[in-house]
Amino acid sequence: MPDTPPRVTVVVPTYNERENLPRLAAGLAGLGLPALRLLVVDDGSPDGTGQVAEGLSDTLPLQVDVLHRTVKDGLGRAYVAGMLRALDDGADVVIQMDADLSHPVGAIPEMLDVLARSDAAVVLGSRYVAGGSVAEDWAWHRKLLSRGANRYVDTILRLGVRDATAGFKAWRADALRSVGLDTIESNGYSFQVEMNHRAVRQGLRIAEVPIHFEERTEGASKMTLAVQWESALMPWRLRYGRG
Repeated sequence: MPDTPPRVTVVVPTYNERENLPRLAAGLAGLGLPALRLLVVDDGSPDGTGQVAEGLSDTLPLQVDVLHRTVKDGLGRAYVAGMLRALDDGADVVIQMDADLSHPVGAIPEMLDVLARSDAAVVLGSRYVAGGSVAEDWAWHRKLLSRGANRYVDTILRLGVRDATAGFKAWRADALRSVGLDTIESNGYSFQVEMNHRAVRQGLRIAEVPIHFEERTEGASKMTLAVQWESALMPWRLRYGRG
């Protein structure tokens, strides 16, 4: 008897992503993976992203569910809400990725294969392992900031991860349950760092596969000064037990 394919839920937080979301959903549907589901976590987008998401299942061979949130309280909170819903709904694997098309859908089969064939609890789509890259049109100062942020995190926390701020990950369900999702405090890039830190503290192995990270073509970045400040402070809070 063939093995039953894992139930995979892709959690995608959105805020004003009505142009990008249908393209992302079409890419996921095109993978042809059985038992694949898209869970959109929309924070009351004024541009109607939530309503666009509601109609995707009518036009694509893909199950699309929508979690409508009325409070916009950060990327981390949106991810936690979506991940908890995915676990409650019986997902075996939870994938987190952005809606802005910066994360390549085509890397998902490899990420799932690494989960299936290794002892990794988390597989991370990495810009900074061999074979990984970032968009050529990134300005030099953005590349410097991104690499510098990862070196900063590794210097403080010693996670052993080349791309600790990456937001494209595939988690085993039991790994997500073990990190205490309901007590995660941070948002933005610091959310990614805190999740990695908790995984490492639980003795879980994080694997990295190379990806090419694209620049968004539609919509606006959600990076704010507050998010950058939190990202700078969170590694120290984690190191000294205050996060």
